[in-house]
Amino acid sequence: MSDYLLAFDQGTTSSRAIVFDRAGKRLGIGQEEFPQHFPQDGWVEHDPEDLWQSSLRSAVTALQQAGITPGQLRAIGISNQRETTLIWHRKSGQPLCPAIVWQDRRTSAWCQALAERLEREGRAELVATRTGLLLDPYFSASKIRWILDHSEGAQAAAERGELAFGTVDTWLLWRLSGGRSHRTDATNASRTLLFNIHTQRWDEELLALFNVPASLLPEVLDSAADFGHTDPEIFGARVPITGIAGDQQAAAFGQCCFTPGMAKSTYGTGCFLLLNTGEQALASRNRLLTTVAYRLQGKVSYALEGSIFMAGATMQWLRDGLHLIRSAAESEELAQQADKDSPVMFVPAFTGLGAPYWDADARGAIFGLSRDTGIKELVTAALLSVCYQTRDLQKAMEADGVRPDTLRVDGGMAGNDFVLQNLADLLGCRVDRPRSTETTALGVAWLAGLHCGLYESLDSIAAYWQLERSFQPEQPKAWRDARYRAWQDAVRRTRSTVCQG
Repeated sequence: MSDYLLAFDQGTTSSRAIVFDRAGKRLGIGQEEFPQHFPQDGWVEHDPEDLWQSSLRSAVTALQQAGITPGQLRAIGISNQRETTLIWHRKSGQPLCPAIVWQDRRTSAWCQALAERLEREGRAELVATRTGLLLDPYFSASKIRWILDHSEGAQAAAERGELAFGTVDTWLLWRLSGGRSHRTDATNASRTLLFNIHTQRWDEELLALFNVPASLLPEVLDSAADFGHTDPEIFGARVPITGIAGDQQAAAFGQCCFTPGMAKSTYGTGCFLLLNTGEQALASRNRLLTTVAYRLQGKVSYALEGSIFMAGATMQWLRDGLHLIRSAAESEELAQQADKDSPVMFVPAFTGLGAPYWDADARGAIFGLSRDTGIKELVTAALLSVCYQTRDLQKAMEADGVRPDTLRVDGGMAGNDFVLQNLADLLGCRVDRPRSTETTALGVAWLAGLHCGLYESLDSIAAYWQLERSFQPEQPKAWRDARYRAWQDAVRRTRSTVCQG
């Protein structure tokens, strides 16, 4: 029996697929960007067919590069951009409308009105108590409600059991299995606002609150479980699919954050810091999220999470929107040449501000411009915005009584030494970069391998994690605090009137 694992890593701006061996060595990779659609201010959509076809083509490329066939795979894992919402017809598989992306803010007013109603009814804490989340457009439930409200006959069809909802993992699983598997895992379910993270079930009161029929929802399994098999007519072989996790939880698993207190931060399209809290679902008093880190054999490990909407996507905007850089890799060289005392502050609130502000109506701004400000200073400010936002999350976690002494990092921006050194300086903690930064794909591959018997335990997986480089703080606390005060002032001036008031 082979030791090859295939991981689908379906992200916000591109789809990837990677073939790993037992030790986590990358044998083949395929990656394909796909179009982003912005039909209105604050709206972000994907074509569901783009998500599927780009993922499938990436898998074919990865297998070809690895020199193996689908039939040689031991198992498949799926990680995905979380919260992005799709609804499709069970019979035809045809989506009702474009996928509504996690960054989308079209339901901001709807969420605000619902929050005010719950406040009047004395149920203001209902959503947070059951789900660990905030009532925000970021999560899936209000997106589901929007689709059912704006697609003719959708509510009635959903109540008749004719429609299926899924986050992107469920959509890919449905397509890979030829429509036989309508399932998700506990990490993705925990991002919908409909799942009770304490009972580990879809919550009837929340379903009633959002008027979502239970028949619309997928079956929720452990993160390592029997999700089904690929359809031979689609994939060329009947391969077990045995691991699913949302991308950030998959990255935490790939970073082997198995012990309470361990933390990772992923710098992809957005930035997401997860801290393992073990069996304790720690309720944040500082607007962080309580979420499922992973669920294995029915046992839940929880995490405290801070979510930032714009990290790598900010650099993509500089590249594709302003054409200031030719590639993200060019940004490090420019930053090394920039004026280190530049006062420029870039608050990338393109789609609002995430944790700990949760200001859906904030919009991006740049402060401190002068005649000698150039491309280098703008690019540097964009890079540093990621570090400042991470400190926002760190400060919120400290206020909740937890503080990681070491941060394991991954994602595309983790290859930028300038960013990681400044991250260490601004956080005042050690930043560790692993030898493999493909941790999202690796994590879900390890989950798939764990269920199919390739690995015996979490300890056997942790033995494969390897450090590439550590970054230690080099700047004094006074420098760190002064820079952060300047950032806080910029954020204050960026906040929406609604949230400031």
